[in-house]
Amino acid sequence: MAAPILDIRNLSISFATPRGSVDALRNVSLTVPPDRIVGIVGESGCGKTTLISAVMHLLAHNAIVRAGTIQFEGTDVLTMTEDRLRDLRGRRMAMVFQDPMTSLNPVVSIATQMIDIQYRDAGSTQDKLQRAVAMLRKVGIPDPEQRIQGYPHQFSGGMRQRISIAMALLMNPALLIADEPTTALDVTMEAQIIHLLRQLRREFKGSILFVSHNLGLIAELCDEVVVMYAGEVVEQGEVRELFHHARHPYTRLLLECDPARIAATTRRLPTIEGSLPDLANLPGGCIFAPRCPQAYGPCASEAPGTYAVASGHTARCFRVRDG
Repeated sequence: MAAPILDIRNLSISFATPRGSVDALRNVSLTVPPDRIVGIVGESGCGKTTLISAVMHLLAHNAIVRAGTIQFEGTDVLTMTEDRLRDLRGRRMAMVFQDPMTSLNPVVSIATQMIDIQYRDAGSTQDKLQRAVAMLRKVGIPDPEQRIQGYPHQFSGGMRQRISIAMALLMNPALLIADEPTTALDVTMEAQIIHLLRQLRREFKGSILFVSHNLGLIAELCDEVVVMYAGEVVEQGEVRELFHHARHPYTRLLLECDPARIAATTRRLPTIEGSLPDLANLPGGCIFAPRCPQAYGPCASEAPGTYAVASGHTARCFRVRDG
């Protein structure tokens, strides 16, 4: 098999805070193969944004990388110089941020912003403008020759997100990171953005790391899925295999909470009882044990390892180990 575009191994990250160290990520491992879409799913606070910030090397100043490596195209991002990182971002690795309302500069025209991000290329300003117009046309912006001269406030949220995607893909990166790109959009525009990402993936032949808390989007768009809980990867595998044969109790409960799976009309939506643990004061044993309806003997005192469910499908649960 071809070498992965992104290979994260045993990554542990903490944040120094006034009340002590917050262990945001612990022994996280995942890979993004070439020409694949890998989804990361989990509740808010499970570490998704910290993980992708580490991949882009955009962590906050109080972040401490305790252990692990982030290999992008064979080179560890964590050991790169700032000059190397600046050359990498935007060209080989790009990100679509969560909120389209704030990810664009409100006082600079779209044309200027899209020309500026091509500063590494030696072409003329007119060539760069034409390339930007062509990219806006690809992402479905009507009349791009005229609209590119506008400002962000003159576009709807969905259009701004399309522009953000166009800017991210302008340099044809090997890896596109999408951080919950549909959160601020209505369901109709959400479906359009997902369709757009799927279409662009075929055209640009790059890999996508797609972050979401929406299981329906993950199932529709992704080839593989990584389930995170409280800073740990608790289950991962091919999307169809995992959705049909989920083994970790947390993954099963997430699936049960998906409104699309509710067959009968009800006034009460299913929820996962309890709340995320305090990452500054982690419980002993399995991280999910305090909320797990299937916890037993070793769960309270011993942290589970990663056990194989099937080929390419693993879960961190003693019930997988014990059958």
